[in-house]
Amino acid sequence: MNLSVLIGILIPLLGTTLGAGMVFFLKEKMSETLTKALTGFAAGIMIAASFWSLLSPSLELADGMGKLSFIPAAVGFLLGIFFLLFLDLITPHMHLDQSEEGPTTSKLKRTTKMILAVTLHNIPEGMAVGVVYAGWLSGNQSITLASAFVLALGIAIQNFPEGAIVSMPLLAEGMEKKKTFLYGFLSGVVEPIGSIITILFASLVTPILPYFLSFAAGAMFYVVIEELIPDMSKSKHSNVGTILFAVGFVVMMILDVALG
Repeated sequence: MNLSVLIGILIPLLGTTLGAGMVFFLKEKMSETLTKALTGFAAGIMIAASFWSLLSPSLELADGMGKLSFIPAAVGFLLGIFFLLFLDLITPHMHLDQSEEGPTTSKLKRTTKMILAVTLHNIPEGMAVGVVYAGWLSGNQSITLASAFVLALGIAIQNFPEGAIVSMPLLAEGMEKKKTFLYGFLSGVVEPIGSIITILFASLVTPILPYFLSFAAGAMFYVVIEELIPDMSKSKHSNVGTILFAVGFVVMMILDVALG
């Protein structure tokens, strides 16, 4: 595999790992304000990345379809939404607010459900990085190596707070720090795996690359709407999450426009 691609798909995992490492520096439980700030920042990054790095290239690649160029973006986006909805329904998992979703007959431990929730939501991020690198490898002029790297970097930035948000609740559950860090790290391993699988598959079906791009965007939107925005908006201090959402959005927008 191309060295640049390998580095790119591993960068998001680095962000998760550094975030999980915060268990060695923070107290046993993050404050509600800090959690909302980190969640809002991650949501802003993901929304901006979904548009500039995924939906916009999808529309550009389908430009030859004329007035129907919206079809790949629209179809792929909706398929991505429903794919994550399907995974949400069949996978037992637990949200940050301790609410449980998925099959009610599951007897998995609370900590396992927490890890499954984050692992589930890391899938679209891995797919997003993979499909953009697949587009670059295919020689498509609408996607540059720099833009692919910027997406990977943006996801790594939002993975840092996400890694901390995942690991800290496990610490509060009584799990030892080393084990908590390990679980936080492993929750991010699904991203490079998803990236590699997406690259291999997308390279075989280059003509439908626009659908892959918008599919990843839809999946990321689902995570933001279903998980991150509710968590940053509930109860008090919601303005902190809103402000950090705006900051995260602008940071990703600047990275994509200035470097991509």
